[in-house]
Amino acid sequence: MIEKAYFAGGCFWCITPTFKETEGVISVVSGYSGGDEAFPSYELVKSQKTGHRETVLVEYDGEKVGFEALLEIFLCGVDLSDSEGQFIDRGHSYTLAVYFTDEEQKRATEERIGQIEEESGQKVYVSIEPYKSFYPAEEEHQDYYLKHPEEFEKELIESGRKQTL
Repeated sequence: MIEKAYFAGGCFWCITPTFKETEGVISVVSGYSGGDEAFPSYELVKSQKTGHRETVLVEYDGEKVGFEALLEIFLCGVDLSDSEGQFIDRGHSYTLAVYFTDEEQKRATEERIGQIEEESGQKVYVSIEPYKSFYPAEEEHQDYYLKHPEEFEKELIESGRKQTL
């Protein structure tokens, strides 16, 4: 059965590969979630004018990989202590969120974040919000790491994100 998960992890270019390389993941689509404006553009989202976050839609085979495993991949690839964005990307559109599609995803996310906070003694800045909409990003942003490998590698290094992968 195909299931969906939505993760906002800062730059969507940067979190796509970690999910695409996971067994059981069918597709990863870069896009925008969380705002109210229909069909926002990359420039509008990046300018912090829409309330959206850069988000990836992960479609997966629930019999091969579970939501909890995808959640763990997400949480291990971001800076949980940063409330203002991720690495060099600043502003609301780059903040962390899990958009849950059902109560099980919500519960799993709340429990895992609670565990991390308890173990670390620090606040985790991941917003947990109900899924309301997802708008795919423009084609140039899909699979950016495959289309522009050198620029992508440079982005990972210069942003400081390379150390988390």
